[in-house]
Amino acid sequence: MKVLKEWSVKVKLVKAKGGALLHMIEVEPGHFYIEQNPMKESKYGVAYRKIKGNFPEFYMFWEIKNNRYTGKLLAGAFLEKAEIDEFVTLLAKSEDFKEFEEIFEEIEELEE
Repeated sequence: MKVLKEWSVKVKLVKAKGGALLHMIEVEPGHFYIEQNPMKESKYGVAYRKIKGNFPEFYMFWEIKNNRYTGKLLAGAFLEKAEIDEFVTLLAKSEDFKEFEEIFEEIEELEE
């Protein structure tokens, strides 16, 4: 394998205004991915909470560039091969999360 490009990223644990502890992947200043807040009563907050209930190793991150949501999402799970069928079935069966609003929070300044 040949390395074509390399990034140095930081993974941080941050505390949101509401008290939720969230993971953040910082790519460069002004460009990061913030974990979906599972405590939010929003479309994706409810969906994320339900998925995390069954798959605690599932993660969903929103891309933020220049303090704005880009509309892109990074999602993945650390699963054993045997768990993937259950995971895919869970995702495909329910659309309850669509009943909730899409709520994008104001992006907070990062405190070091």
